[in-house]
Amino acid sequence: EAVPEGEWLVAGRQVAGRGRQGRNWFDGSGNFMGSTVVHCAPRDPNPATLALVAGVAAYEAVAGVVADPSRLRLKWPNDLMLGDAKLAGILLERESDAIIVGMGINLAVAPNLPDRKTIALTALGPAPDRDLFARSLATAFDRELQRWRTYGLEPLVRRWESVAHAAGTPLKVHPPGEEAIEGSFAGLTDEGALSLRLADGSTRAIHAGDVMLANEES
Repeated sequence: EAVPEGEWLVAGRQVAGRGRQGRNWFDGSGNFMGSTVVHCAPRDPNPATLALVAGVAAYEAVAGVVADPSRLRLKWPNDLMLGDAKLAGILLERESDAIIVGMGINLAVAPNLPDRKTIALTALGPAPDRDLFARSLATAFDRELQRWRTYGLEPLVRRWESVAHAAGTPLKVHPPGEEAIEGSFAGLTDEGALSLRLADGSTRAIHAGDVMLANEES
């Protein structure tokens, strides 16, 4: 069955949630767990950069329900952080010319993970209503999607960088099939890849891999 853009499937509970690289995804009652679809068109930017679109949309939706959004930051490509703890995760999967965008946002409760700090919005106050939040997120995602299609990557990259952690932030990156690399955040490339500044002063473009803040691991 064809699902049009703009529709969301929001789950109250999940029995087989998945995160990146096949990780289990925490099923927390009261949290937002939802998916939508983007149908790629020939003139669209690189579909991989929808990860940045989704990250900015999640940031905008959460910033709208917290009193002080100054502690919110994006970590490449689309983890939403509150301080040094993970507040949300986003997974994109492709089926033919459709991209399924799945988001999990800790509105009410955070998972206890062995390898990273996590947090929920209840650390700041009462949890927002999930359905009201879902509508705000859908609006933000639609707005950022249309900007992506209309104006391309340059303004998206600038916007993403404006709400990311500061340049020079120490990072540890685990590229697929490689040993971990340490460096510092040097912004994004024009194509939306992570630019990692290495100890020798050179920069490396990271197109895939796990990225951790130096103080993020538990």
